[in-house]
Amino acid sequence: MSEKHLSHPSVRHVAACLQAAAHPHGVIALDDTARSAAEAAAALGVETGAIVKTLMFMAGRPEAPVIALVAGDRQCDVAALAACAGSTTPCRRPDAAAVKAATGYAIGGVSPIGLPEGLRIFMDSSLMRFPVVWAAAGHPHCVFQAAPAALATLASATLTDEISITG
Repeated sequence: MSEKHLSHPSVRHVAACLQAAAHPHGVIALDDTARSAAEAAAALGVETGAIVKTLMFMAGRPEAPVIALVAGDRQCDVAALAACAGSTTPCRRPDAAAVKAATGYAIGGVSPIGLPEGLRIFMDSSLMRFPVVWAAAGHPHCVFQAAPAALATLASATLTDEISITG
């Protein structure tokens, strides 16, 4: 596995958040990209569902960012996510610049931890079927592992069974 990406500022931020939380696992760098759930699963040798997709949408009026942590083998139900966020209007996908501005991370490496305070974060309860899940760590080549319950705590996420659909 490649170590060259571990010095990236976003990766160092995720590593510092894990360390501050006394999380037992650190960031690992992959030789192959983990931009998609399928790529990450192949690189790690795990089921696609054990990969956490950290997705940002804009919801409400006025629009505000909302984060969905969804299993890699599922799709985000944007209508349900909007309802969870208290919006009667549909969620929409922002562009890459808006994601970076709201989360501090570039698309392909958005981590569920180390996000700015105040972001609403909802976690797909289907992730609980796995003993360990893997999430992006600030760079398309970097990930970290966690038990799903630990991830929910690390991310300050609200667990829900409403935001994902089988994809």
